Amino acid sequence: MDSEQTFSVGQIFDTLRKHISLIIISTLLVTLLSALFTFFVMTPKYSSTTEILVNRKLPAEMQGAQFQQVQADVQMISTYKDIIMSPAVLKDVDKTVKSEPGYPGSEEGLKSAISISSQQNSQVFSISAKSTDPETAANIANTTAKVFKQNIGKIMSVNNVSVVSKASVNEKPVSPRVKINIIAGIVLGLFVGIGFAFLRELGDRTVTSEQFLTEDLGLTSLGTVNEIDDKKVKKQIRNSHAGDMTKDGNELRMKRRV
Repeated sequence: MDSEQTFSVGQIFDTLRKHISLIIISTLLVTLLSALFTFFVMTPKYSSTTEILVNRKLPAEMQGAQFQQVQADVQMISTYKDIIMSPAVLKDVDKTVKSEPGYPGSEEGLKSAISISSQQNSQVFSISAKSTDPETAANIANTTAKVFKQNIGKIMSVNNVSVVSKASVNEKPVSPRVKINIIAGIVLGLFVGIGFAFLRELGDRTVTSEQFLTEDLGLTSLGTVNEIDDKKVKKQIRNSHAGDMTKDGNELRMKRRV
């Protein structure tokens, strides 16, 4: 006999309908665990962003090359990102924010808490910082921009760095994302429940049809035994006992009359 078992579309729906309670319970449990983890385990994090513009000034005799200079400044943003993430900047930032609540814990942690982004063909780039304390997040972003502005002239021939907008305190956490986590819990719970349903179905070796015995196994059917509900059996037994008692009572009354 072939050991592989395949499912038709009808069998798939029958399996899902048969184990619908398992799927629902699994979905509820995983969703509940996801909610508990989101609200009671994960620590909220806050983010603040500051924007910086680096625009190198050209001598008067080179003003005609201004467009090329702008394009060069845009390409230089990748270099500025590397400088910001280097110890030359982060070491001073770390010293400043080390005593604040929500401090990332180390210079490496500070590096992980800071992210830098920029728009295409723009000389402005953003420095974002995350922390478990909203004020610390804003302070990290602003301090990083300040230290970069102070040190970039020593590292490169850049003499015009402007802070376009300072980071402000944002009281709304950026993580955890409650809705996304709950939806992920629902989806994961559904998949887990459906997986368990098919595993139980594959592991069920109970013969459920006469067709399986005759066609798949090639056996001869000698008859079928119908399943009787246990409640009906008990009811028939009670009715039978009641009938016997009635019959015995009638016979006893007839004997007394005689």
